[in-house]
Amino acid sequence: MSIKTKSILLIILLLIADQVSKFYIKLNFSIGDEVEVFSWFKIYFVENNGMAFGMEIIGKLFLTLFRIGAVGVLAYFIFKLIKRNARPGFILAISVLLAGAAGNIVDSLFYGIIFSESTPYQIATLFPDGGGYAPLFYGKVVDMFFFPIITNSAGETVFFKYIFNVADSCVTVSVFIILLFFRKELNEALESKKDKTQTSKEEK
Repeated sequence: MSIKTKSILLIILLLIADQVSKFYIKLNFSIGDEVEVFSWFKIYFVENNGMAFGMEIIGKLFLTLFRIGAVGVLAYFIFKLIKRNARPGFILAISVLLAGAAGNIVDSLFYGIIFSESTPYQIATLFPDGGGYAPLFYGKVVDMFFFPIITNSAGETVFFKYIFNVADSCVTVSVFIILLFFRKELNEALESKKDKTQTSKEEK
């Protein structure tokens, strides 16, 4: 199996895992519902408009467009890496990063159209008669993994307080893998791009 095929299959499998988990939560949980798997791991349903781990920093439309642009850049980067016969592990790590970036785009683009609104009092429905809860580009991202590993005497979570999803995990894990094992390849790729940009400017 070629590295190109492996990369495509990995991206598809991760996107499916991300969306299946989100559809299940969206159609079976109301906002704030939780299931304790272990004392340090819970399935806890929340939605957010922001970036990974629920952080809200910039406008929703800009964020969605930025994510789409980032996925396009990563796809092109993977294509160039395959063409240059880069290390398979590096290509697959970037593929995981792309899958993570793309995962939350689906929520932002389509969830507002295909789902009714989730509230603390009702579970969402798929393709509701009255239409979805938001227009294209303005859907909310579904999060569900919660690891309250350390809590204080009042029961408040000290670490880890963020709630996330499969797509967020893909981004985080891929970045750690790249920084730990493929820093040399990343630096070479960035240097190559920098040299090409500099040459292009000099030619002009």
